[in-house]
Amino acid sequence: MQKPAGSRRKIIDILKRSGASDAAGLAENIGISPMAARQHLYTLAEEGLVEAMTSPDGIGRPSKQWSLTPAADKFFPQGYADLTAGLLASMREAFGDEGVDKIVDIRMRDQLSAYQTRLNGTDNLLARLEELAKIRTEEGYMAEVRKDNEGYLFIENHCPICAAAKACTGLCSAELSLFQSVLGNDVKVERTEHILLGARRCAYRVRAV
Repeated sequence: MQKPAGSRRKIIDILKRSGASDAAGLAENIGISPMAARQHLYTLAEEGLVEAMTSPDGIGRPSKQWSLTPAADKFFPQGYADLTAGLLASMREAFGDEGVDKIVDIRMRDQLSAYQTRLNGTDNLLARLEELAKIRTEEGYMAEVRKDNEGYLFIENHCPICAAAKACTGLCSAELSLFQSVLGNDVKVERTEHILLGARRCAYRVRAV
C-alpha cells in the first residue's frame, strides 16, 4: 500500500489528533470542498484506513462520522514496536518480572533526567506542560496541552510504544510516575483516558495542588 499523500494524509492526521469527524468538518479544516473530502474518505475506506458510523444529528439526514481504523497506525511512529516487544519477552524469560521491572526503572530514571534538563527554567505549570508536550511530540506521541475549567489536560494522540506497553504494562505505570515527577510535587497527575483500555488517545488530568 502506498503512503497517502496530500489531502488524504491531512485527513488521517486530523482524525488521529481530533477523533471522529464528518466530511464537512474535515473539508473546512483542510480547505477543500465537502465533495472532495468525501471522495478522499471513500478512497481511504477502500484501503481500510477509515470507517464511517452514522450519527443522528436531529435535523435532516443522519451524518456520517469518520474515524481511523487500527490499520492507519502504520503511518505513525511505532518505535520499533515488534522488536521492542520481542526483546521484552526475551528479557522476561531470562531475568523474570523483577528483571524487567528494573529495566523499566532505569529507563524512567534516564527519561526523568533528560526531561528535567529540558524543563529547567520553566517558571509555571503551563510552561512545563508545553515543554513536556514538545518533548513527547519529538518522541512520536503527538502530544498537546489544553486548558479548561478543571485545570489542564495533557493529551497524547499516539503511542509509538503501544506494542511494547501491551507486553509490559509497567511501561505505562512508569510514564504516569514520570509525568508526576517531572511536573513537580505542586501538581497532581491522573490518567483519564488510556489507549491500552480501548480509548482513542491517552489523556492526563493535571491540577495544581
